[in-house]
Amino acid sequence: MRYKINISIDDISPHPQASIKVLDNCYKLIEKFEDIKFTLFIPLAYWRTIGKTATGHALKLDKYLELCNVLRSLPPNFEIGYHGLFHGIPGISNNDEFQHLSFSEALKRFEMMKKIADNAKLEFKKYFRPPAWRMSPEAIQAARQWGIKILALSPDLYAKTTYNKADETHSDVVYYNVNPPFKPLELYEKTEVVYHACEWDKNYLSEQKTDELIKFLLEKEKDLDFCFLGGLV
Repeated sequence: MRYKINISIDDISPHPQASIKVLDNCYKLIEKFEDIKFTLFIPLAYWRTIGKTATGHALKLDKYLELCNVLRSLPPNFEIGYHGLFHGIPGISNNDEFQHLSFSEALKRFEMMKKIADNAKLEFKKYFRPPAWRMSPEAIQAARQWGIKILALSPDLYAKTTYNKADETHSDVVYYNVNPPFKPLELYEKTEVVYHACEWDKNYLSEQKTDELIKFLLEKEKDLDFCFLGGLV
């Protein structure tokens, strides 16, 4: 049996602890598997307002020229997709930005994300992963109208209850199925392996997790077809 597999990484941003440093481990993987494919989900104005990782303001991607230059010069193993505007609800939560949005509010967020992406001269695929996986039905409807091609969602009950079956009305949805250590490395006919760029996250793609992933992939390399997110639809 052959397995399609995509490696997704959330939260690449200007935050010093959720930065592009994780890309070093991606390049380590590319050295072993030259055709491996990564989808990077990027918040456009990352803003953590709660706890030790809080920042004093929104980290608008287009204001960080060095980071944007790195993203523009990525090799063809990479594609990038949208992961919210602020990622959280300023002053309330570091996550859940799209969980309670109305249709018009969500539509406005998509427009704001696109404006920052354009200012940064970055080409985003019209893929969207809602921060913390949660997304209101109205936000899903707004995503569909705005032109999001693929929703990258969660199959887990805590997230699916926020969709209220609106995810079933979107033409193309990818539900992740692996995110170590919570959902361990395993192969499915269509496999999305999700990691984070946040160093404080247990799912951070650390050197150790990179070595574990390399070992896992080597064992099944002859049966793998690496693909971008669209290959899992």
